[in-house]
This record gives sequence, C-alpha cells and structure tokens, in this order.
Amino acid sequence: MHPSLAATTHLNRQNDLRVDRDHVDSLLSSPDSRFFVLAGNKPVVDSDADRTKSSLRWFSRQDLDAMGVPLMETLYLGDDAATGSAQFAVLITEHFARHAPEAGGRLAPAVDLRSIASQGSMEPVELGLAAQAVGLRNWHEESRCCGRCGGSMSMKNGGWKRRCWACKNETFPRVDPVVIMAVTFEGQLLLAHEDRFPDTMYSTIAGFIEPGDDVFHAVRRETMEEVGIEIGEVEFQGSQPWPFAHSLMIGCMARAKSDKIAINPNEVSDARWFSRDDVTSMVNHTHAEGLWVPGQHSMAHMLIQHYLAETA
Repeated sequence: MHPSLAATTHLNRQNDLRVDRDHVDSLLSSPDSRFFVLAGNKPVVDSDADRTKSSLRWFSRQDLDAMGVPLMETLYLGDDAATGSAQFAVLITEHFARHAPEAGGRLAPAVDLRSIASQGSMEPVELGLAAQAVGLRNWHEESRCCGRCGGSMSMKNGGWKRRCWACKNETFPRVDPVVIMAVTFEGQLLLAHEDRFPDTMYSTIAGFIEPGDDVFHAVRRETMEEVGIEIGEVEFQGSQPWPFAHSLMIGCMARAKSDKIAINPNEVSDARWFSRDDVTSMVNHTHAEGLWVPGQHSMAHMLIQHYLAETA
C-alpha cells in the first residue's frame, strides 16, 4: 500500500513556462484557470455534514474578484494533464478569510491539512495538490529575508523561486530529507512515543539526514542516537512528500542486532518492542492500553503494514 498523502503527478508543472511572468499573468486572468485558497496553511474545502468526504473548493478568477480576494501571492502549481487548465493556490491570511466583507462565508471552512489527511476524507489527487501548496507556502514563510544579505525576498516564477531585491540572490523551494524506519528484531517491531505526540500514539522512529550521511547511514545513526540500538541490514521501502514543514520522508525497514533499548530522553519519551498481535490491535484501535499508530496518510503506517505483511 502507499500513504494517502502522496506525490502530485497529475499536473504538468510547466517548468519552462512558469519563468515567463507575462505567461503566468495571462493564466491568472484566464476564465479557464482554477483556484483554491489557503487561509493561513489551511485549505478552504467543501465537506458533507459528517465530514467523511471533503474536496478542495475551487474558484474562478471572477469568483475571487467578486469576493475581493487579492492575488498578491499565488502559487502556479501547473496545468491539469487531462483538461489543460492552469491550477493555482491563492495565499491569504486566516484573518482575511474570516472577515472578508464580500466573501459571504465562501472562504470557510478552512481545515488543517493534517486533520484532512488523518480523516481520510479527501481524494488522493486533491490531497496531494493541497500538500504541494502547503509545502511551498511553508518554504515561502521561512524565506522572507535573504540568507546572504538580509534583504527582502520577492516571489518569482509563479511561486517556485524567491529573489533578493538588494543582492539578487535567488533561492528555490527547499525540501528536507528525513529517514523514517521500522526497526524489527525476531518478529517484534520497535515503536516509540515522543512528547509532541498524542498521549497514546506510538510510531516508527525518524530523523533528519545530516551532512555527510547517506540514507542507510542516517537510519543507523538516528536509531542509535534515539534508542541505543545497533542496526544491521537496511532496506529502502519508499518515499513520501511531507509538507510539515517541507520534508521528504524516506521509508526503510531496519533489522536490529539486539533488543536492548537505551532511550535518549531528548529524542523520545518511551520506546518498546511490540508483538505482531499488539501492532495489529494498535492499527485497529483495539489495543488493551488504548495505544494506536499513525493513519493511512503517513509513511509510518505504510512501514507498519509492511511489517505486518512480513510477519503474517
């Protein structure tokens, strides 16, 4: 299986055309272009009454003009491969979304992307599109000032570049690689709890790739740093774009050389070995202690399902 928060593959990103400001401006004015809105980092959505199904709320340029929504910051995400229509994300503040006098409630509800993904209410194509926009927005928010001279940076190339007005330094969207690994030993799976998690959630361990690492070394180093376990064989399983803030999750299976855990309290608050039966009940939300694992939107869930398949 694949995590539901997946890559955006249905768009032609038009790398050669998005550098042309006149072309992007013409698309912004086109009646065929489609826009969805990020209020803060939350996409504006349509949903049913019990929130089991949701979709991005799409607008035309005429809709946005009628509501007084400014197009000062827009992300040109690409052209739909099927229809050819340009698709944009419009960046506004949550305050504007709540108080825009002409919107008439059409800029609500705006829902946190992590909540949408964990609920599994949005189709993967639109969920991936929203994630792409959120990841880009996060990068823009962290890149307001030039890292070279401190000058103000402005958005270019339809949102795919920032340029300093003073020293002309250019930066491009940043992606932080993260290893995430399911550590196993003699049929058991290691899961850990971090203070930032909900109280009863356990997950696979993860950490950023550092300068000088390759993927496999990062798996071994992070596992040793967090839980004091030496890793032998490492097997790559897959990857996932993760827009919190702008990461790429690189999933691996890792075989431990022993089951002795030495927790680093600066990294995790608890770590345990779980049997296959334990993990199955955690996936199904029937664990005796109420413990559970991340949902189908995540790479952690995919790795846990791979463990269950291996030990079936």
